[in-house]
Amino acid sequence: MAIIGRDLTHSYRVLREDQKCLLHVFDVAARSATVIAEFDKLLFEAPNWGPDGTTLYLNGQGELWAFSLDAPLEPRRIEYEGLPALNNDHVLDPRDDAIFMSATDGHIYHGALDGSTTRQVTDDDDVMHFLHGVSPDGTSLAFVRLDGSGGPGRLALIASAGGPVTVVDTGAGHLDGPEWSPDGEWIYFNTERWASKPGHAQLARVPSKVPSAGNMERLISTSTVDWFPHLAPNGRLAVYLQYPAGTVGHPEDREVDIVLVDTADWATPVARVPLFGGQGTINVNSWSPDSTRFAFVSYPLDHRVVSRAREPHAYA
Repeated sequence: MAIIGRDLTHSYRVLREDQKCLLHVFDVAARSATVIAEFDKLLFEAPNWGPDGTTLYLNGQGELWAFSLDAPLEPRRIEYEGLPALNNDHVLDPRDDAIFMSATDGHIYHGALDGSTTRQVTDDDDVMHFLHGVSPDGTSLAFVRLDGSGGPGRLALIASAGGPVTVVDTGAGHLDGPEWSPDGEWIYFNTERWASKPGHAQLARVPSKVPSAGNMERLISTSTVDWFPHLAPNGRLAVYLQYPAGTVGHPEDREVDIVLVDTADWATPVARVPLFGGQGTINVNSWSPDSTRFAFVSYPLDHRVVSRAREPHAYA
C-alpha cells in the first residue's frame, strides 16, 4: 500500500538531498545482490519483473517506467494519457502485455504496457483501492480497501473487468499486501489480527475459494513487523519485508531486512538482506519468471548504508 511522501507538493515520493535510489537484483543460487542501477535525482519504487525475463517495471514521479536489464540506467517512461499519478501498487496482467495499477485518486486502472490503452477498473469514489494481487488466470484482483472512517485496511476482491466488490472478513486489525499463490489456491498477506501491540503485522494466508477469518492460517510467529509476502512463480520460495519490533505501518527510510524463505519452512531464513528502505522496496511481487532472482530497491542516505545494502547475509 502506498503513502504520500514527505514533499507534499507532489503526489509521489521524492529523494532527499543526500539520498540515492539503488535498484538491486538478488541471485538465489549465489545468495548475493547486485546493484544494477543508481539514481540521485529520481526515486523509483516497487519492481515488477516482466514475463520476458529482461524487463523490470517500476513507478517513479507518479508514472510507470520500463527498465531493460541490458540498460537499466536508461529507463523508458510509459506514457499513459489522462491517468492520475500512480503509486507503488501495480501488478502485471498475466493474460497479455498489460498491467493493473493503483493511482493517487484511489482507483485501480488497467493499461497496456506500450501506453496505448487504459481503462478504470473500480468505481467506488468514497474508498481507496490499493492493488496487490491478480489471480493466475487474470480474472480477479485482490486489494486493500480503506474507507473514510479511518479504520484498518480490509481484504477486498473484484473482477479484473470491474464490477461489484467483495469485502472479506479476516478478523481484527489492518490487513495489507494480498497476493495469490502461483497455483491460485491461496491468498497471502500480512495482518495485525494477532498483534501484541499496534503495528505488529504478521504473515498469513486464506484459501482463495473460501476466504474468511475462520480459514486464516498464520505462517510464522515473530516479534518483528513482517510485511508483503511474495511467492516465487515455482511456489517453493518466498520473500518478505521485515521491520524491527515496534514499527507501525510500513514506513520509508528505515533499517529493514528482506527475508528469503522456503515456503515449506517460513520460520527458517534461507537468506537475509539488510538495507535502508522499507516503503517502495518490495511492495509488489518482483520475482523473475524462472524463480531464480528477485528485484528490490534501497534508498541509502550515506556510504555506510550503501555498503550494507550491497552485502547480504547468507545462510547455509
